[in-house]
Amino acid sequence: MEIDAPGRLVLTVRGSAAVIGLGFLLAVFISKNAMAGDISEASLRTHVQVLAGDIGERNVFRPRALRAAADYLRRQWAQQGYQVIAHEYTLDGGRWANLEVVRPGRRAPDEIVIIGAHYDSVHGSPGANDNGSGMAALLELSRLYVSRQTDRSVRFVAFVNEEPPFFATGDMGSRRYARAARAKNEDIRAMLSLETIGYFSDTPGSQQYPPFFAPFFPDRGNFIGMVSNFGSRALLRRAVAAFRAAGDFPVEYVSTFGWVPGVDWSDHGSFWNEGYPAIMVTDTALYRYPYYHSARDTPDKLDYPRLARVTAALATVIEELAKSD
Repeated sequence: MEIDAPGRLVLTVRGSAAVIGLGFLLAVFISKNAMAGDISEASLRTHVQVLAGDIGERNVFRPRALRAAADYLRRQWAQQGYQVIAHEYTLDGGRWANLEVVRPGRRAPDEIVIIGAHYDSVHGSPGANDNGSGMAALLELSRLYVSRQTDRSVRFVAFVNEEPPFFATGDMGSRRYARAARAKNEDIRAMLSLETIGYFSDTPGSQQYPPFFAPFFPDRGNFIGMVSNFGSRALLRRAVAAFRAAGDFPVEYVSTFGWVPGVDWSDHGSFWNEGYPAIMVTDTALYRYPYYHSARDTPDKLDYPRLARVTAALATVIEELAKSD
């Protein structure tokens, strides 16, 4: 770090400089411990247990379980004090819903920040990490923000049908949602996809990468990753800077081509398709997690203390992204 001018601080992020006001850093310093204390490790564990343990595999092949998961999310958000909005659509003879709650902005309510995670699991897997971890973090973040004021409106969205056979098709819940947003010309300034964020390892060699990436990143899977396409680089830099300012949890990031294997493998890709800036927050899924898309993706595999630290830091990221320009 270096002083750039009186009252301004330059935080270097992998060769790129993000200028952050000292007032922001001071606010982060004051509030980050409170945020960390407000993120409940026990609640994260409970959410994952209900979704992946009690309900288990949840998808269109097990429609009752998928609807039970949706009902759980509705109850949690209602208890938090939100009015739940269901964006329903018909698919394969059934009706499925993206679920949304909103914290309206006070200064720029038409400018929107979306924090999203999918609540279905792949066929044959209870989906504790993929994506019970992301959904648990989403619920804790919405709970934290129910009483917080933001300039921009913040939407917390649970997406349905992210997994095959709908993955990368127009029937993904997030594809339906993003297309509808574009049709209404909604001013979405940022979208964060929380995708498989609960597994960490300090073992050397525990982290793998797509071809050609390994020489540039750690070989231990003890960090959280942030991923964007080139069009979302500004959002990525801002999110990484805010995450790092919130604490000392390791974060690695990359802005690259969308065709690199894994880069667009979640709901953020749906927003890229509509021209919106979006990033994925992830533990890198199959590049680290040995139980990815398997029957062994169970609640006992997750690292809840580190998941809580990541969630707390993401609360500060939301705070930064929800500021109007």
